[in-house]
Parts: sequence; C-alpha cells; structure tokens
Amino acid sequence: MTVAKNTICLWFDKDAEDAARFYAATFPDSKVTAVHRAPSDYPSGKKGDVLTVQFTVCGIPCLGLNGGPVFKQTEAFSFQIATDDQAETDRYWNAIVGNGGQESACGWCKDRWGLSWQITPRVLTEAMAAGGDEARRAFEAMMDMKKIDVARIEAARRGK
Repeated sequence: MTVAKNTICLWFDKDAEDAARFYAATFPDSKVTAVHRAPSDYPSGKKGDVLTVQFTVCGIPCLGLNGGPVFKQTEAFSFQIATDDQAETDRYWNAIVGNGGQESACGWCKDRWGLSWQITPRVLTEAMAAGGDEARRAFEAMMDMKKIDVARIEAARRGK
C-alpha cells in the first residue's frame, strides 16, 4: 500500500475507527484502508489499542489518530461536501445529524465526534460564483437556514 504524499490527520479521543467506518459507509469514494494498533503503551492507551486508522472521505486520504482527550475538533477545520440536489443534501445532513451530530447554521453541522461538515448544494456555490445581485440574494436566503433548502436558493437566484 502506498501512503499519500499529503494526508489529513484528524485527532480523536479514542473513536477514530468508529468515525472512519461511519464516513466510509456514508460518503461515496470513501473507505477504511488500514487499522494500526499500538505496539506498546502510550499516554492515552495501551498496547494493542487502535492507534491510527487510514481512510478516505470522498477520495481524500485521511489518518485518524486516537490521541486521547487533550485536543478537540474545531470549526477551523471542516469537510465541505458538494451535493447535486435536495435529496443528496438531505441524505448526508440526516446521516450526520441523525447519528448523534448537531445542526449549525448555513449548511454546517457537526458529527458525533465533533468534526464539522459543510453540506453545500452546488446551486449555492454557483450562485456565489455568479456574483452581483444573484450572489447577494442567495447569500441572504442562506443566512437563515440550517440545512440548505435548494428550492429556496434557486428562487433567490431568480429574484423570487
């Protein structure tokens, strides 16, 4: 197995394998590729405990590190998942929030491990890229949403 030149390392307390398996089951082009156990005791675990988990999320290589409770996830890092329609948006949002996560604002939510996700319909990204009044209207519509409502963004783009 070849290790990617650049890998995102995510710190978990002790649930890296559970998180990786959830991501692999939830998102396309995602899988757990390796689970490594500690060769000896370490500050937050014992010999034989899962230490690291190699996985991908939508093709992005990641490493989950069971480093203990010292560091917590923060909104300073998030995965942004582009969706094609409301059904896909709902599917990912509901999987994350419905599995012990929590809603936030403007298409953001957190999973039960504290990792932030932006579930972003492409229609919103396209509206923002269009600029001008179209972007302003879509942005203003988004500001009072938790999960993004594709129909409302499309209506805002048209000025309705």
